[in-house]
Amino acid sequence: MRYLPAILLGRLLRVLVRMVRPGGGSALPGLVVSKLAPGLLAASLRDLRGGVVIITGTAGKSTTTKMVVAIARAHGLSVFTNPSTANIEQGFYSSILKFGNAFAKLDYDIAILEMDEAHAATVAARVKPRFTAILNVLVDQVDRFVDPANVREKLAEVARATTEKVLLNGKDQNCLLISNQISQSVSWFGISDEALRAGEKQLKYAPTYMPSVAEPELDFRVDEYQENKIYVELPLIGSKTIDLPAKGLHFALDAVAAMAVAAEVLGAKFDPDLAAHTLSALPPVFARGEVRTINGEPVEFILVQNPPSMQLNLDNLTEQASQIFFAIGRDVHDPSWLYSVDYSNLRRVHTVSGFNGAEAALLFNFVGVDYEKLQVDLLQAIDEFLALPRPQSGRKTVIFSADAMRRIRRHLGFTDPEDVAK
Repeated sequence: MRYLPAILLGRLLRVLVRMVRPGGGSALPGLVVSKLAPGLLAASLRDLRGGVVIITGTAGKSTTTKMVVAIARAHGLSVFTNPSTANIEQGFYSSILKFGNAFAKLDYDIAILEMDEAHAATVAARVKPRFTAILNVLVDQVDRFVDPANVREKLAEVARATTEKVLLNGKDQNCLLISNQISQSVSWFGISDEALRAGEKQLKYAPTYMPSVAEPELDFRVDEYQENKIYVELPLIGSKTIDLPAKGLHFALDAVAAMAVAAEVLGAKFDPDLAAHTLSALPPVFARGEVRTINGEPVEFILVQNPPSMQLNLDNLTEQASQIFFAIGRDVHDPSWLYSVDYSNLRRVHTVSGFNGAEAALLFNFVGVDYEKLQVDLLQAIDEFLALPRPQSGRKTVIFSADAMRRIRRHLGFTDPEDVAK
């Protein structure tokens, strides 16, 4: 009862904000409630029968979380989770306002939560997760984190707050260093060297500038990678085939991590065939290889968030991406990282846009990528691009950073993060 005034105010704010901006309304109510009732988060999550699962790391959180949630639900569990746009502390309060009862109580079996790497330690200290999965540490948002080592230390705090088991990427030296700082039981997942070689380029983890740690034997591993298909080796079970939601080695890592988390969480109830089938049928997370029909034609949306993400997505571009819109928003505070990417697979771009569109156009002039027009007004640019005649072959493709992604999806009316088809 003591949280009721804050809950009522938060829900009123949510209604008012959504009246002004359909599809929005999650940030402000959560921020207000987190200030007025900071104990609400732990109180709401405390009584969940299956406890709390945290999925964090620099990249892949949204896709991996969606995969684990889908597997758990396929096994009959009711799951409380958060959309990928609400993965910081205030977002969890917003999710409780949305999905909890009148008193913010959560009638679910388990919570499976994606958490931003900068916020996960604070939340984990309060809710004490049963399981934590740490996917990777990449060179990302240097303006925000200064050094990848700072990210590693924050993730180590999350691991130390875990009560049962920590799942780590056995091919990332940062995760190996984290394992040396914790006493919790560890399970390892990753992509075999053979499968990594089959990918066009290896996943680029942040350097540690320390002596290499011997890699452990992987408990869950991708043995073979074939663009949209992987073969995953599971302990005591054997190999399972999984169709990926989109092309790319990063999706392979997300899938094997999801299988590892689901197997640990479900225990003896884990059905590997059901899990593999669930992942094979799962659509991508919005803007991660998402294809929507707009004006009667398919349009693909590809989110890029850091150098490895940009590189992997550009490397996986095919001739299907025949008419390209490229937008870099205000979330890229230091556009210099754009120069660390190899753009040789990006032959031509039709429209360059976004808050940092001029910087992107300058980059293309420097690296030799042809583009037809620069239109920094993002919403005008996307409307003009989508109104272009349908390409004779392939499809329109939108490549954007997170800020541009949020603005464009909202502009187009794509406000439901679950409204994505495979």
